[in-house]
Amino acid sequence: MDRPLLHIQPQSPEPIYRQIGDQIRRLAASGQLAPGTVLPSVRDIAATYAINPMTVSKAYSQLEAEGVLERLRGKGMAIAARPGQATGTERWHLIEPALEAVARQARELELEADAVLARLKQKLEGHTG
Repeated sequence: MDRPLLHIQPQSPEPIYRQIGDQIRRLAASGQLAPGTVLPSVRDIAATYAINPMTVSKAYSQLEAEGVLERLRGKGMAIAARPGQATGTERWHLIEPALEAVARQARELELEADAVLARLKQKLEGHTG
């Protein structure tokens, strides 16, 4: 994979296991991680991102319990087979908490809505500015 699978933010108030779980859910829902895709091992993720293996294990276990991941004997964890990608409504459900957080923070900082939307558009288009 050319780009990193995950974007872990240790300084975030959101627990790392939740960051891992949310990102894998979104990647699976969008089809970027297709059913059957084998994920890196707990040890590999822990070493790559310098985090505790138990944190990764907790995220993987939670995703397995939800049916997002399945354990493949001798291979590790893979994206579970599902009858198709998530619907548009399901995808919006996954991003809604982040949108609410951005809106709340923008209001608290008294930022102009147009400026926030322009910055979001830049981020969506891959610009780092």
